[in-house]
Amino acid sequence: MARQRMVSIAEMNGVGIASDHSNPILTTEISMKNPTPYLKMRVLGAIDMAPGISIRDRIRHVSQMPFTDEDGIVRTFTWRTISTWLYRYKSQGVTGMQNKTRSDKGSPRKVVPEKVLEAVEQALPFFRGKSHRLSEIYRVCIERGLLRREEIAPNTFRRTVAQFEMLKPDAEVTNKQRLAFSKEHANEMWQADTMFGPYLKVGSHSVQTKLIAFIDDASRVLCHGEFFLQENIDTLIKALRSALYKRGVPESLYVDNGSIYSSKEITLICARIGCILCHTPVRDGAAKGKIERFFRSVREGFLIRQLDLSSLEVFNRQFIAWVEEEYNDRTHSAIGMKPIDRFGLDLKRIRFLPPNDVTDEFFFMEETRQVKVDNTFSIKNQRFEAPADLRNRSIQVRFDRHSFSKVIVYFKGSRIGQAQPLDPTANDRHPNHPFHPSQVGAASGQGDFSPSNPNPQLPKSP
Repeated sequence: MARQRMVSIAEMNGVGIASDHSNPILTTEISMKNPTPYLKMRVLGAIDMAPGISIRDRIRHVSQMPFTDEDGIVRTFTWRTISTWLYRYKSQGVTGMQNKTRSDKGSPRKVVPEKVLEAVEQALPFFRGKSHRLSEIYRVCIERGLLRREEIAPNTFRRTVAQFEMLKPDAEVTNKQRLAFSKEHANEMWQADTMFGPYLKVGSHSVQTKLIAFIDDASRVLCHGEFFLQENIDTLIKALRSALYKRGVPESLYVDNGSIYSSKEITLICARIGCILCHTPVRDGAAKGKIERFFRSVREGFLIRQLDLSSLEVFNRQFIAWVEEEYNDRTHSAIGMKPIDRFGLDLKRIRFLPPNDVTDEFFFMEETRQVKVDNTFSIKNQRFEAPADLRNRSIQVRFDRHSFSKVIVYFKGSRIGQAQPLDPTANDRHPNHPFHPSQVGAASGQGDFSPSNPNPQLPKSP
């Protein structure tokens, strides 16, 4: 059975194994190698002397012929493989016969190492410092939806983790010299991160919550924090929107290299509001010391309480009350005053977002579209009319991620207006003087369209 499986794999790669070889195991292992350019040229040379009327007939005949490679192994090749070699030889010469190494050899082809590293870092807290094996980490990643089995196999996961030393303490990070720093004014820099929280009962399942929080570097005030059942782009945008409306716009936002914090949506939002998006060095969680210290306060001061975990809404109300009544309103040892009072000292310097419809557009998705000759464009199979004549032009379209209730068109950085869904019936051109059948008889005086006169005399042409 093993030999049949190996032989089938070899045939899929255009390689056949002679059945009369004395050592099938050795033959199978060696035949998996790519044939050398010398062997390829011998195969192509046999085409000219092969019987057959057409080139295809001669290639099929050669595909039935055995060839001995440099190691003395008898091999055959499929006619499709030989046809490919012949095409490459005619178009590229002998250079096309050289075997090329894959550019992605040795690396997973369905998932990037950065995603594996992020999954590993999120899975490690489940072990609570206890010893663990790679197979257990892989199982947690699959069960928690951090990775999918069809994306990366267990052996590939093990090889990737070992290759990039994802579980090895980073000496450069561990021994890195750090200096205590603090921004001079409030809202010069925010730090943001995600913390795993307690489990909540959702239906018949228990789901672990995730806390997304933003803290001001200078005042240590918590701008906004909220627990979610998922950590994705939608929850991050919701938390960021609340933080911006509550505490204003920061000059910079300091985050890690997680997928949601380096996404296109967050990058666009920061660019629109005039905020610089900064990322920490890879695998250097200590760089965000202030937000990590806040998470420690959450674990030691909030999660140890007798909390009502009946629903996410109730849980978040308790957390907000703790933040506003205790954390923000309690003297902080690092600054010697209450965070909310320190934040108030720079109130005149803070730039707030006005709560209006235009401000909400900062958080919309943005995609580029080409306007058609009828001045329409499509978004997710729904057609819209451009608010101005933008035929055959490339535009930027902003819209809500979950609805098309408001679609805004931008052209060369300028806001053009709101697009409307296409209504073909409304665009139909009606006559300037609507025609009614009853007007024919009235105009001529020669009859009416009525039940009593079904065949009136129409006016004669002049």
